[in-house]
Amino acid sequence: MYLRQNLIDLGSPSEFWEYFEQISRIPRCSGEEEQIRDFIIREAKNLNFNAKIDKVGNLVIKIPSKSDKENVKSVVLQCHMDMVCEKNKEIQHDFSKDPLKLKIVEISGENWLTAEGTTLGADNGVGISYLLTLMKKINKGELVYNSLNLEFLFTVDEEVGLVGAFNIDKDLIKGKYLINLDSEEDDNFTIGCAGGMKTIGEIKIKYNKIEKERNPIPMKLSIKGLLGGHSGVDIHRGRANAIKLMAIILWKLHKDNYFALNSIHGGNRANAIPRECFAILFLLPDDYYPIMELFNKIKDETISRFSDIEPNLEIKLQKLENFDNRKIFPDNLLKNLLHILYIMPNGPISMHLKIPDLVYTSTNLGSINIENDFLKIVTSQRSLEEISKVIICERIHALMTFADRNIIIEHEGNYPGWEPDFNSELLEICSETFKELFDKDPKVRAIHAGLECGILKEHFPEMEVISIGPTVEGAHSPDERLRIRSVEKFWNFLIKLLDSIN
Repeated sequence: MYLRQNLIDLGSPSEFWEYFEQISRIPRCSGEEEQIRDFIIREAKNLNFNAKIDKVGNLVIKIPSKSDKENVKSVVLQCHMDMVCEKNKEIQHDFSKDPLKLKIVEISGENWLTAEGTTLGADNGVGISYLLTLMKKINKGELVYNSLNLEFLFTVDEEVGLVGAFNIDKDLIKGKYLINLDSEEDDNFTIGCAGGMKTIGEIKIKYNKIEKERNPIPMKLSIKGLLGGHSGVDIHRGRANAIKLMAIILWKLHKDNYFALNSIHGGNRANAIPRECFAILFLLPDDYYPIMELFNKIKDETISRFSDIEPNLEIKLQKLENFDNRKIFPDNLLKNLLHILYIMPNGPISMHLKIPDLVYTSTNLGSINIENDFLKIVTSQRSLEEISKVIICERIHALMTFADRNIIIEHEGNYPGWEPDFNSELLEICSETFKELFDKDPKVRAIHAGLECGILKEHFPEMEVISIGPTVEGAHSPDERLRIRSVEKFWNFLIKLLDSIN
């Protein structure tokens, strides 16, 4: 492993690596895409291409055909400008101003690009970099697509509810084909995806105080070191959910013992599997040793259970020094909360009956946090079928009502799935190009994750859509990495594909 300051010698095209390095210095968390959009616009103007922005902030760069023929094909190439901004707890990093620290790691003889303790932003920085590279090479005359109208679409806020796709100005693009660059395996073509919706429960906590006379011992329970990952494409991999582990441990400790709960927080995003969770408890002196003995037993069982999948799992229960906050959850709320979190479904609910290894319906317990004395629980549901999505949301809703009679429950971010079309002309062109280039057939699939394609297809029903991209692993987590040799492989396919359409 070593830090990397200059990427342009990693392979072809060098422009891709130059752009990827540049955008890794530009803040682009969801909702904060102004700087990256301005950068793209400046590049477009420098290359003599026109830029247009709609009212929500989506950007399109248009490269018109130079052909005199009628019925020239129009192709939209699309990516999103925002990235998931996740970091490990111990890392000091301000995503609003600090550049990402890029590094090369070798895994099983393969070189990967990743970032030091943070997400890499390959999702979807690779799409941005490919489109900027195409713009530069077309401007220099190295690539010529005279018989195509090209539209490069950069959307906003994909990672926080697909906002740009939902609110796109329908006059912004006109293409017959839409090629989304947000897939993450270079030999896969994605032609369908799940729809999704979040369920959010909020409870006003009416705190009690634990009496000093009882000599309460403040303790911090920490769960760290989990792999995490994307709550769609990684949900079936058996990875542990830190909030669920916390719930199981606390429920077992509370079953026959007393402790008071001061706070609990874990996870940051509905669409990421939580990697860490923390709780502050109060133990009474007479209960300290029995609880610690039981805790050590539960800890050993849990670590053993996940040893193959989560080798870095760390569970600790430690005394806190100089902790003066004596607020505690009411006993009834604590009991109800632990019951609900323990039995709340998490992970795959059902698998597709015809497509092997494809999750059909799932739910992810994404975050639990306290802000302004409100406990907030956020879950994310996905399904390839609308009714199944609604049913799992209703089940979560019904379960949350048992936490507190005054709980406020809302459903947010509902977005449609994308029905696969195996007879698409665009799919046929892509498949033939791939076979010609690599002498094998691509894998054609639907995925258990939300893509902007479903929403864009709903806005532009006549448009044929496909999603492709280089190989990225661990998206939405600090383990995110980009396979270096995949960048050139995918580039060769992309320019050959545009030639085929041209």
